[in-house]
Amino acid sequence: MNLEEITEVVISLGEPKFRASQLFKWLQSGVQSFDEMTNIPQTLRQKLADISYIATVSPLRKYVSQIDGTVKYVYELFDGELIESVLMKYEHGYTVCISTQVGCRMGCKFCASGIYGLTRNLTASEMLAQITYAARDNNIRVSNVVMMGMGEPLDNFDNSIKFLKLVSDENGPNIGLRHISLSTSGVVSGIKKLAEYNMPITLSISLHAPNDEIRNRTMPVNKKWNVDELLNACREYQKVTTRRISFEYALIEGINDSDSCAKELARRLKGIMCHVNLIPANPVKENTFKKPDRKSIIAFQKKLESLGVNATIRRTLGADIDASCGQLKKKTKEEIDCANIC
Repeated sequence: MNLEEITEVVISLGEPKFRASQLFKWLQSGVQSFDEMTNIPQTLRQKLADISYIATVSPLRKYVSQIDGTVKYVYELFDGELIESVLMKYEHGYTVCISTQVGCRMGCKFCASGIYGLTRNLTASEMLAQITYAARDNNIRVSNVVMMGMGEPLDNFDNSIKFLKLVSDENGPNIGLRHISLSTSGVVSGIKKLAEYNMPITLSISLHAPNDEIRNRTMPVNKKWNVDELLNACREYQKVTTRRISFEYALIEGINDSDSCAKELARRLKGIMCHVNLIPANPVKENTFKKPDRKSIIAFQKKLESLGVNATIRRTLGADIDASCGQLKKKTKEEIDCANIC
């Protein structure tokens, strides 16, 4: 709930209005129960516990990279469902990559998140809880958020918008919208709707292919909204927001890493103020995709830059703990299922 909604609840319980602000601050700090709210009367805490619950996340698995300190969580939700989240440290501060759904319906062939399909949407509070838990657990302040974990944020549109408002609230985590990235596989209707809110977030497009032939093979969403429709939506979005768009491009050996692919990609992106984030594809045992060798990845980057496209290669973090989205949840689920059967 936002502050206005909490205020309505407080007043309906016959409590003074100022209690709402106290409750809101406690919830935004990541408390796990009403009992932690020490300046709230016990009688009110009990009333709230009787009619509501705090959407928390419980760490089922926690892995810390010995290489770079990246922390990967597998969280259990109130209904037993599992999601993933990652805490990463950069020079500019701490970033949390959050999930927005349990699973995903998009079915991208190179991604582990959608192997079991979509189970349900996360609430705004369940998204927020991934940030507040990581902050409390590591005694740090999170300064950046990327909505790039499990799920498609624009397939859970209303909760994603509500999360953005909660996480940027000055009485809460107060993380500026300019420090938040939202990644979409290309839900054109969602991009158009998002433009209406004109939020200064960074829109990241999981493009991963320069044409329909390749994208149809790797990303089923392209059969509904093809590359031209997607890029036109990006142009319209940019006219409204004036924000630079980031294009994610997972390089897959022999699929989308050729010189001709780089040339076609540069041509397609002409006229869009953008940045291309090149990602060496992560191995997933359910497919045969492989990442190109380092030499080929650099060659692809250099070709884009020679054609006037700003491109960088994403630094791999947490490689020793399967820090890419979907991998650990899948592994944990398989371990639990095996234990239950055995």
